Order: sequence, then C-alpha cells, then structure tokens
Amino acid sequence: MISIVIPTFNNLNCLKLCIASIKKNSKFTHEIKLHINDGSDGTIEYAKKNNIFYTHSHKNIGLCSAINMVSSTINEKYILYAHDDMYFCPDWDVSLIDEIKSHKNDKFFLSGTLIEANTGHIRFNCGDNPSNFDEKRLLNNYKNKNFYDYQGSHYAPHLVSKRIWDKVGGFSEEFNPGVGSDPDFNMKLWVEGVRVFKGINNFKVYHFVSTVINRINNPTKNKMNIRTKANKIFLLKWGISIKFFKKFYLKTNSKYDGSLSKPKKNFLFLFYFFACKVNYFYNKLFYRKFIFKN
Repeated sequence: MISIVIPTFNNLNCLKLCIASIKKNSKFTHEIKLHINDGSDGTIEYAKKNNIFYTHSHKNIGLCSAINMVSSTINEKYILYAHDDMYFCPDWDVSLIDEIKSHKNDKFFLSGTLIEANTGHIRFNCGDNPSNFDEKRLLNNYKNKNFYDYQGSHYAPHLVSKRIWDKVGGFSEEFNPGVGSDPDFNMKLWVEGVRVFKGINNFKVYHFVSTVINRINNPTKNKMNIRTKANKIFLLKWGISIKFFKKFYLKTNSKYDGSLSKPKKNFLFLFYFFACKVNYFYNKLFYRKFIFKN
C-alpha cells in the first residue's frame, strides 16, 4: 500500500536506525526504497546486503532530485517521504492507514508528529544522534507524549498518493539541496485543489534534526545560506513568502478542524500580503539572477 522513499547522503548510522525502526515498529509490510547520494561511507554495501532497493548518484544531487529519481520506481499507491535521521514509533502505519481509509478520494497530504530533543511538535530528549539515542526511554514514553491532530501539515514524513505526486511533478528541483521544497510542494498541491493538509498525532517519529543540512550549509560572501536562498526562491516563484503561505493558507500547527478554505482577505491578510509584494519586487530587482546562478 505504501512505498517509503528515503534520500541519504553518507549518513549510514542514522539510516540503519531509521530502517530498523520501520521494520520493527510497523504492523504492515511496506516497500522501502533509497536514493543514495555518494554512498562512500558503506551505504551501498549496506543496501545490497539487506536487499534494499536503491537508486544512486556518484555525488550529492540534492534531496529534490534524489526523491524524484527514486519515486519514479515505486510500485505502491501511496508514497511516503522520510528523512534518514528519523525513528518511526510503534504502529505509526496503523494510524496513517486508518486516516487514508477515512477519505473518499486521494486529495490529501498527511504527515507525522515530530518528537525532538529541543524543537519539534513534542519536546522530549532521547538523544541527538544514534550513538546516544535512548530507544527504551522513547518507547516507554511516546504514547504519553502528545500534540494533537494539527492543521497545515508540511513536515516530513509526509504521504500523498502516487497519482497526485506525479500530477504535480514531485519536488521542484530549484529547491535543491532541499530546504523550502516541502512548502513549495504544498503550494503545488494547493493549486491542484488539495485542501486536506493534516498532521496525525498518533503517527509519531523521533527526529535527530537536520543532520545533513547542517553539514552542507556553508554560506560564503558569494553564496547564500541555503535557508535564505530557499525563502527567496519561493517568494519569486509564488509572489508570497513561505511564512505568509503557512500562516494564512495552511494555518500551520493550529488544531485540525477539517478541510482548509481560501484565506479570508481581512486587514491582517492584506497588510502582510502588501508586505510580501514589496519584498517580492525588491528581490526580483536585486536577487533573481544571483539566486538562480547559484
């Protein structure tokens, strides 16, 4: 029913833990597929030894390109995108499949609830890397650590139908190495008429938080911080900021109360919309060539 696709870039210890958690804590059997960027740390040998399907690039082609490549090979009706530094809590798939069955069509975007040491929906410290991960502490407590079903989901791990994924063209590769790709994907879904963006409280994952992004984010005098660049690309592409989209369209992290509707154009909306447009024209004038050159 579900194909789980995971991009990985020389992050073998996290990847092993992630895949072990899926196999250990799933009620159902799911297809797991990797895209391996580089893989010189032994990831390719690990995948071969454990009969895990993978696509491969000799260098890091970025999260967006990696996921687009491997997603073209999936066989199931639904595609679940996950990071390699996530631990899936028990019966995560029961809650997710129950949610899928509750919808009459496939026009939805569903995601999990993040447990993290210092951020996330639920703050509960069970370690910040696989070497100090306290699995026992997590498993003894995760059921009692709750958020709520929340509105405006755009976080990984997230699930959509393969039909919807293909229709919008997957991730937009101008967002490589990956920052900003999730809200951009949500915007593409919004344009296609998707209005269910739901985070599921009982679909919990423990997340070690941006282990690869922190490694590759090296801004210089002539190279932007990748988060800054992603925000500018989104603004120039859609005419509004990621923050505006999350606040007024997705209503991110508010309690889920059903399908979203078009935002009300009240004074607050118009004030921030005008600010977006000022920022848009400024960036179009001064940054467009720089952003797309780099």
